[in-house]
Amino acid sequence: MAMQASEIEAMIREALPDADVEIKDLAGDGDHYAATVASSAFKGLPRVRQHQMVYAALQGRMGGVLHALALTTVVKDPQ
Repeated sequence: MAMQASEIEAMIREALPDADVEIKDLAGDGDHYAATVASSAFKGLPRVRQHQMVYAALQGRMGGVLHALALTTVVKDPQ
């Protein structure tokens, strides 16, 4: 069973409440997504750690229910 973009977005926002999240379904199949996540929580962290934070928010669904996620992370300036 595939994940909905809204479910992915909700999980990321739960883990990173200040995040701006944009999800795109790349293939129209609910299995291949691209996500851009901007959060102030990423400040000072290497990109690999930023990605690990997003993957952790997905609670083990990567590689199973969610087949592929092309991920871009951005440090968000606190407002």
